Amino acid sequence: MDLIVESKIGKKYTIYLPKAVVEATGLEEGEKILLKVKEKTVIVEPVLDPLELAIKGEKYASIDPEIIEDISIEEQGRQVTDSA
Repeated sequence: MDLIVESKIGKKYTIYLPKAVVEATGLEEGEKILLKVKEKTVIVEPVLDPLELAIKGEKYASIDPEIIEDISIEEQGRQVTDSA
């Protein structure tokens, strides 16, 4: 979806995002944003909370629970050996 909305810079260079932009991007009050400047273009991106990103973000890898269990047992064995 392409959206073009005109706005202006306020006192102390404050930029207020029009409601249409906020609704289109899903940004919420108090969220952190990242401002990127490429030549004379300003790009606004949300800074995602790591926990929210882990839950809602795209998954790049998966691991079988049995592999996790094998690694856990192996590591527990090392901890017992090291503490003895």
